[in-house]
This record gives sequence, structure tokens and C-alpha cells, in this order.
Amino acid sequence: MAMVSFVDETTAGERSTAWHLEIFEERLPLREVIRRRVFQEVAEHNAKGGDVFRGLVQPTGAERTLNGFKLTQPRRVDPEEQAAKALEAFSRNGFVVLVDDRQVEDPEAMVELSRGTQITFLKLVPLVGG
Repeated sequence: MAMVSFVDETTAGERSTAWHLEIFEERLPLREVIRRRVFQEVAEHNAKGGDVFRGLVQPTGAERTLNGFKLTQPRRVDPEEQAAKALEAFSRNGFVVLVDDRQVEDPEAMVELSRGTQITFLKLVPLVGG
């Protein structure tokens, strides 16, 4: 079992506080790591409710805010839809994934997980005017 740390960063230099997830497998495809991360953040949002979703990708019908995504009305977020959006964003280079500072580009690549593994999601921010 591995206690994996997830950190979100942007190319503008913003960095979120690390949060942790227990993963029982020692190796998983990157696609599954992304899926589990998204499912966890959706489960936490749906459990507490509210109109701001703090997650990897923007839910349908939400607008970007400073601290996440404001939902048009407080509602449950669909984990399957969010996971599909996250994998689509990854394929479009919406974010880069670093596993212990090593970039993983293929969603089917096997990721070695151990206690203390840090996975960074580097969100790419488009340049203004370019």
C-alpha cells in the first residue's frame, strides 16, 4: 500500500497544499491514477456540498474562480464525467503529470507507487495575448 501525495501547480507559480490518497496497488497505469484522483476529489465535494468545486478540471456548467470552479447551483458532480474530462485535458496537454519529478506522457504508462510518491499536476496556463 502506498500513501501518494498529490500537488497541483501552475506555470504561473501557484502551488496547492499537498493532499494524500492511499492506493493499495504498487503499479498502476497513469490513466487509473488520474481517475482515482478525480474520483476522490469529487467524492469529497459531493459529501460536503457547496457551490465551489476544487478539482483538477472544470465541471460542465461551472465558471472558473480564484479558488476553484463556481457551480451555477449547488449540485452533485458526476465522477465519471469529471474523469473523462480530466483524461481529455491530459491528452490535449491541459496539464502535465510529474511522478517524483519525472514527467509521464503516456496515459498507459505504468507508474510505480510507494510510500512517499509525489504526483504533481502542472496545469498549463495560456499566455495572455498569445
